[in-house]
Amino acid sequence: MVALAARYLAVIDERGIPVPAGYREHLSAVPRIDAALRAHPLPTGPCHNDLLAENYLDDGVRLWIVDYEYSGNSDPTFELGNTAQELEFDEARLAELIAAYFGAATPALLARCRLQMIMSDVGWTLWAAIQARISPIDYDFWGWAVDRWTRAQAMIDGPDFEAWLAATAAP
Repeated sequence: MVALAARYLAVIDERGIPVPAGYREHLSAVPRIDAALRAHPLPTGPCHNDLLAENYLDDGVRLWIVDYEYSGNSDPTFELGNTAQELEFDEARLAELIAAYFGAATPALLARCRLQMIMSDVGWTLWAAIQARISPIDYDFWGWAVDRWTRAQAMIDGPDFEAWLAATAAP
């Protein structure tokens, strides 16, 4: 998502698309998150990379995952963090999700997923800002961008951000 957010920001800058208030003032958090994630990279694996609730379909017999537009190999904690952020998981649900995937919800994995939750909202904020300008769909993409950014900003400005960076980057 770090690379994708950079591409989205380039499109925004090229086209003069507005971003939510405070976004640019918080851009320094992105390289810090990226550095923490790169300190101990996890093996990549097949990921959907856009697991919001609308991309899960339950027909009563099977659970289907649809819309693979953003799929590819990536850090599995982005997949988990994006899912947890989109589904608004609390700490207990996030820990349960991480433990189900990794076998345990260690402090480092919890912190890493929290940083990925931020990156999810950082990137989707830009995506929604672009959609607000170009999409023919009758939907409040700008409101969606503001909501995503508000969530990300609260986490960046929150009391745990520095601890998440440290726990993710620690040996």
